[in-house]
Amino acid sequence: MAAWMSEGIAQGREGALERLFRRNHRDEEALVAAGYECERSCGREEGAAEWTERVVVVRSPAHAERQTAGLAKRLATAEHKRAALTPARGRGKRQSTDEAQRVAALAKVLKAQQGEGWLQGAWPQQSERHTHDVGRGRGSATRQKRVTEHRRYHLTTITRQDGPIRALTQRFGWKAFVTNAPPERLSLRDAILCYRHEYRIARIFQRLKSRVHIAPLFVKLNDPSEGLTYLLTRGVRVLTVMEFALRRSLQNDHTQLPGLHPENKSKMTDTPTAERILQAFSDISLTIIKQATGEDILRRLTPLSEVQETILQCLGLGTSLYRQLEIQAIGN
Repeated sequence: MAAWMSEGIAQGREGALERLFRRNHRDEEALVAAGYECERSCGREEGAAEWTERVVVVRSPAHAERQTAGLAKRLATAEHKRAALTPARGRGKRQSTDEAQRVAALAKVLKAQQGEGWLQGAWPQQSERHTHDVGRGRGSATRQKRVTEHRRYHLTTITRQDGPIRALTQRFGWKAFVTNAPPERLSLRDAILCYRHEYRIARIFQRLKSRVHIAPLFVKLNDPSEGLTYLLTRGVRVLTVMEFALRRSLQNDHTQLPGLHPENKSKMTDTPTAERILQAFSDISLTIIKQATGEDILRRLTPLSEVQETILQCLGLGTSLYRQLEIQAIGN
C-alpha cells in the first residue's frame, strides 16, 4: 500500500491521475476522487495456478480532509497536554523535577494522540541554588554553610515538524481495491462508483443481524436452518425493494417527505429508510366489533394521514388497498 500511495502521489504531481467529478448538494461540479490502476499477479502457492487482477488506487479529497482535521485536533490536544506536564511556576503548580519521569510522560501523551515524530519541544533545565546556615540559631560569618540546588524543567517552545506532517497528509485519503473484471466491462470510473455503493450491500447484512435477528438460530437440523435463513432473507428483500421503490419515486418527482423524523418534525427527505417508512404506519389500527354469533358488526380503520397516503401512492399501492381491510370479506 505504501508503494501504491507513493506512485499515486507522483502521478498526482504530473497530473496523470484520472479525476472523477460529480454534482454535490449545491448542484456544483466537485472533485470526489482521483486515482489510477495497475495490474498484479496472484497465486495461492508457488507452482499453482496464477491469475491477474486490476488494482484500483484512489484518493478521496473528502476523506483526506477528515483525516487532516483529525490530525490537527490530535496535535492540538498533544500540545496542550505536553504544556500541562511542565507548567510555569505559580501557586498550585507542580513542577517537573525528574527527567526520566518527564520523558516517559511526554512519550505517553504522544502515543495516545498518535503524534510521535510530529512535535518537538524545548524543556531547558532551570537550576536555583540556595545557601543555608548549618544548625539552629542566628547565623554568623564564621558559621558553617550548606548549599542546596533545586532543578526543574519548564516547556518554553513547541514546534510542529512541517516536513513530516506535510509528507503524512499527502498520504491521507488513499484507498485500494481490486477487481478481476476487464476494463471493457468495468472502467476505472465505474469501479470507483461501484466501490462507493458498497455500503448498500453491507446494509443488507446489517439488517439481517439487527432488524430480522438472523442470529442466534436455535435449531439442530440443516433444513430448519436453511428454511429460516431463506425466510429472513425474503424479509430483508421486502425492506430493500420498498426503500428503493419509494426513493426512486420521490427523486423522479423531485419531491420530499416530511414527518419521518420525530426528533425534527420539519425535516424533509427524499431518501427515507425502510425502517422509518414502517414507523410512519405504526399508529394505525383496525377495530372489529362482532356479534355473539360471530358475525362482524363494524370494522373501523384509522384514517390515513397525508404522508401515509403519499407513501402508498409512491409505492404504487394506492389507498384502496388499505381501505379493503375495512371491508368485510364475503363468506365471513
